[in-house]
Amino acid sequence: MKAIRAAMAALALALPASAFAADCPSLLDHKFQSLQGQTLNLCEYSDRTILVVNTASKCGYTPQFEKLEGMYRQYRDKGLLVIGFPSNDFNQELATDKEIAEFCKLTYAVDFPMISKGSVTGNRATPFYQQLKAATGQAPRWNFHKYLITPGAKQVYSFGTRVEPDSPEIMGKITPYLR
Repeated sequence: MKAIRAAMAALALALPASAFAADCPSLLDHKFQSLQGQTLNLCEYSDRTILVVNTASKCGYTPQFEKLEGMYRQYRDKGLLVIGFPSNDFNQELATDKEIAEFCKLTYAVDFPMISKGSVTGNRATPFYQQLKAATGQAPRWNFHKYLITPGAKQVYSFGTRVEPDSPEIMGKITPYLR
């Protein structure tokens, strides 16, 4: 019995950590630092529907924060995760993570996770956004582009800026997965 335990322990040490995340789809195998100071491991949410949005504080579409927050509050306990990815790729984001966090909290009472500012387009796009583009064939062309990832990352949908977060197009894809 000791020999079996020793062999299992040796095997566990020899395997890469990713071997234990076998249930995590590669699209969700990412960790991010949030503006709220927490680490967000997408693997922990692989059983949820995830709405990913690239945001900007000084954009004409910034009022979409209100609907995103409303959806998050209404459906987070039913399996929806909303995540904001601030980006200055279109020259409409505040300079620092602290400024972005304060703006989102004070102006729109944003409570859903907001990730540290990064790039969502072109060669500088984060690996996560490169995978989203590969999965859908569409990169953000402007702020507030949305990606909807179904549980287990089985499907990924892309929605342009003008599609409101609570639109029938998006809600029609979300509601079948709500618990």
